[in-house]
This record gives sequence, structure tokens and C-alpha cells, in this order.
Amino acid sequence: MIKNGTILIVEDDEDDKEILEDVIVSLGNTNKIVWKLNGAEALSFLCSSDEKMLIIFCDINMPIMNGLELKRLIDADPVLRKKSIPFIFYSTAASQQAIEEAYTTLSIQGFFKKENDYQKTKSIVNVVMEYWKNCVHPNV
Repeated sequence: MIKNGTILIVEDDEDDKEILEDVIVSLGNTNKIVWKLNGAEALSFLCSSDEKMLIIFCDINMPIMNGLELKRLIDADPVLRKKSIPFIFYSTAASQQAIEEAYTTLSIQGFFKKENDYQKTKSIVNVVMEYWKNCVHPNV
């Protein structure tokens, strides 16, 4: 796994982005963090960047292009799909329909509901980050 890769946060709510970023840093991660406001910005970044990516944390409900649409386009692009970037939905929108679509038609690696408790958020993010930092990956 690319232990020093960039962490991409795709989130339209600046407060939620700041909490997630704070949690990531508080866990001792020194990875570069990039923030994009919606799926369109994230897709543009992914298509134009040569940066190695560690993980994508993505909200679902965003303007312009939501998280489900972003993941569909990543999966449809042979270059991006081959990069096999771990893609985690981290969203308040955890409807049964969104969860089913994410797991049955998209190749996601996790779906987590945003917590209102900082320590719970920290615990979830820690588990996700540790897993992907230690996982064998095709794009090392």
C-alpha cells in the first residue's frame, strides 16, 4: 500500500471536512490531505494528478456531482480503475438504497455513517486508515 500517499476528502461541508482532517492528523498521519467540494472537482483532480493516492473519503450528497456518480465514473475510467484507490463513503446519507447501490453496483471498500461524537469518529477513521496502510495493494 502507498503508506505516504495523498488522502482525498470529497466533502461539501467545510465543518465536516475540518473534523475529518483534524481526526486524521490527530491520529499521527502526516499524509498530504487534499479537499474537493464535490465529485466533479474530485474527478478532475484524479484525472489530472500524478500523485499516489492512499485513500478517498467521500460524502454522498453534494452539489454538481454526488459521491455515487463520482464512484461510477471512477469505475468506468480504465486508468482510474486500475489505480485501485481505496474508496470509502463517509456520509450522513446512509439510506438503505444508497448502501445497497454502493455495495452491489459500485466497487467501494467501505461505507461509514458520520458520527456526532469525536471519539467515535476517531475510532472509525483509525481503523480504516490502519487497515489501508497495512493492506497489500496492486499500486505500491
